[in-house]
Amino acid sequence: MHSEDMASLTNKYQHRYIRLIAAGRNFVVAALAVLLLVGGTAVAGFSAGIEPVYGGPLLAGESAGPENTYFQGPLKVMSLNMAHGRKTAFSQIYLSWQTIHANLIAIGAVLRSTDADIVALQEADGPSWWSGNIDHAALLADKAGYPWFARAGYMHAWALDYGAALLTRRPFVETRAHRFKKIFLFPPKGFLLGRFGWYPQGVPTDNPIFIDIVSVHLGFSQSAVRSRQIAEMWTVLENRHKPLIILGDFNSSWLGDASAVRELSRKTGLQVYRPGANGMETYGSRRLDWILISADLEFLNYEVVPDILSDHRGITAVIGYRGPKAPGSEKPGVQGVRDKHQGPTP
Repeated sequence: MHSEDMASLTNKYQHRYIRLIAAGRNFVVAALAVLLLVGGTAVAGFSAGIEPVYGGPLLAGESAGPENTYFQGPLKVMSLNMAHGRKTAFSQIYLSWQTIHANLIAIGAVLRSTDADIVALQEADGPSWWSGNIDHAALLADKAGYPWFARAGYMHAWALDYGAALLTRRPFVETRAHRFKKIFLFPPKGFLLGRFGWYPQGVPTDNPIFIDIVSVHLGFSQSAVRSRQIAEMWTVLENRHKPLIILGDFNSSWLGDASAVRELSRKTGLQVYRPGANGMETYGSRRLDWILISADLEFLNYEVVPDILSDHRGITAVIGYRGPKAPGSEKPGVQGVRDKHQGPTP
């Protein structure tokens, strides 16, 4: 056999060996993740108030009055499934803490430049072995300049701690964490609710509006599970009778017979932005991340964040207030942007 043939044969088997090693590593990582998720302490659902964290510098020269503790003018919100800080890697388990830290710093830089008033995060971890032993929400709040944040952990095991988070430029009026009822072999999910004071017209008055903001993550595997989860979520939210924004990873597109997003919109009257529009994909070729708003609110702007920060794209929206009696000019459950610069609505 010639030396060239021998080299070619050696390279062929080297590539096969590398692929086998990678496949074996990924299988081990996936098996370990399943064991961790199944063996965690999240067994029963819960819903309880939690204490938010003040994690930023004092607002220099500002008083503590409502004019500086309530939002003023249209609200800019953002949602991102941050994938436990792994960016687009197969799993965070085999990444070094330095790599995860660098990924989080990159997310923080985009959050700062996006300049949303409130950021909803999913797959936001507390300090745990499988994602670098870093408090992800605290680090992002610090790097992106958010003075207040809250995180609802709905999975606690010896090696992992993950949940949903809200980062905000103004203090919470109320915070509430909810973990969905556990379904055997399915990783626990849940949502975090924050209530905020708001002067939507931009001028402090004697009658501020109080608005509920929710960061949610629904199950990824079965539509029946997602349907149960949205029903469970709505039992918590339906009697609060406040303007409402729900942001997050619904693991569901609009099309199809079992769309959790369409089901939630149809049952509650919550509005979505142009569900059939092109260019709104957030997970590969699918639109799984959504912002839903109550009928007394309106979309003034809506964008998909172009930066690759995880396996999901972030989304942003600017939300205005149009009063308790909606004009009803939009299709049920669907809104388009009213801003004249945004083009035609559906």
